[in-house]
Amino acid sequence: MKKFIISIDAGTTSNRSILFDLKGKPVFSSQKEFTQYFPKSGWVEHDPEEIWRSTVKTLKDVIAKAKKLRGKILSIGITNQRETTVLWDKKTGKTVYKAIVWQDRRQEAFCKKLRQQNKENMIFNKTGLLIDSYFSGTKIKWILDNVPKAKKLMNKKQLLFGTIDSFLIWKLTKGKVHATDATNASRTMIFNISSNKWDDAILNILKIKKHILPIVKDCADDYGVTHSSITGKSIPINGVVGDQQSATIGQCCFEPGSLKSTYGTGAFVLLNTGNKKIYSTNRLLTTIAYRIKGKTTYAMEGSIFIAGAGVQWLRDRMKFFKKAAATEKIVRSLKGNNGIYLVPAFTGLGAPYWNANSRGVLSGITRDTNPKEIIRATIESVAYQTYDLFEAMKHDGLRPRIVKVDGGMVMNNWFSQFLSDVVNVQVLRPEVQETTAAGAAFMAGLKIGVYKSLKDISKNWHLNKRFSPKMKKINRSKLIKGWSKAIERALIN
Repeated sequence: MKKFIISIDAGTTSNRSILFDLKGKPVFSSQKEFTQYFPKSGWVEHDPEEIWRSTVKTLKDVIAKAKKLRGKILSIGITNQRETTVLWDKKTGKTVYKAIVWQDRRQEAFCKKLRQQNKENMIFNKTGLLIDSYFSGTKIKWILDNVPKAKKLMNKKQLLFGTIDSFLIWKLTKGKVHATDATNASRTMIFNISSNKWDDAILNILKIKKHILPIVKDCADDYGVTHSSITGKSIPINGVVGDQQSATIGQCCFEPGSLKSTYGTGAFVLLNTGNKKIYSTNRLLTTIAYRIKGKTTYAMEGSIFIAGAGVQWLRDRMKFFKKAAATEKIVRSLKGNNGIYLVPAFTGLGAPYWNANSRGVLSGITRDTNPKEIIRATIESVAYQTYDLFEAMKHDGLRPRIVKVDGGMVMNNWFSQFLSDVVNVQVLRPEVQETTAAGAAFMAGLKIGVYKSLKDISKNWHLNKRFSPKMKKINRSKLIKGWSKAIERALIN
């Protein structure tokens, strides 16, 4: 009998369920996009009920496929968009407000106030995070301050908080399990990454009561079983990891110094630092890479808010093309960027700038500028932003020599080569692109004994293509100089 593990990949723009064989290869996938809400400038929301419905739909699709293949589903792993915040009523299961998405900037004024109160060092030392509207803690506070029902329920001990993983676990187990894993907890700005506990002092500042928070477990752990009314038979949930950490596991970056960069809606660089917490002096984040059998492995992270989302904007808002795959041909048709730069600060700038008030800047345009050049500038911007993160890491004494890449954008060979040229390191693209979903499947498999160790998991990583830097130093310097000028313009806002 064939054996499978399901990975639920609850992303920022869509939910997917993927059926993996035990060698970490995707056998079948079902995907459903969901609505993005932008009620005000810099605000981003999702409907948690729509997220739940799309998860169930894709999950049922893959369970049906496994049946057709006469296979047995051993376990479920969950990976998710991190920081996105949901509060719901413990008794009714109804959410009190829409999910506030990680990209949302509404709490910037509150964050500024905290910074003025000199809370930044204390919060950074405990959580590894800078004070920013990006993280869940400030989003919880906004809902408690602006939705009267939320505060009432909290005071009655009837309110629950969760990132998307917790919300889905709670729904899948019909309210039996309210839990998250250490990686998702480490992105809330209320979790102490040294003690591995929710931090009372920070909760106090934000006026959040501890009883609304989920239990924090390892990445490979027991998260209960799905209710048979949802999945037919009950299936154990044994792996939970935030999406960027999950991609790190899927890329088998288990050695200190190994690094991956994921190009999805945003782009995220994670560098494994082993059992050491390295605190950046260049505004990068310290985070939990994974926690297995109670042992924590740390990472340094740089976050870029707009990567694939820029391509989506070109397609859906600007109507420059119908399919994202068309961009490679368009970009290849140009000899250069003609001095056009796009800084995609659509929801502010992430690392290493952390400027919530910046907005997008298109510079160098003339009467001759055409959509092709704007497309190229958008795609180039992702490589330049990665360069900025690598520079920050170098200033922190960390010099990446190889970067393992994944995510939709890296299927564009032109982009992968340009990235290698700009950051001036080798870029490795794996055979299995579904590294984020694979990471959660590997954790579920580790818990149930399908894989004996991280070394055992590493045997499933295979190279698809290697990109080596080819660009002349003088050309690279010229491009980066142009980018730096464009960034200066964006930072004026």
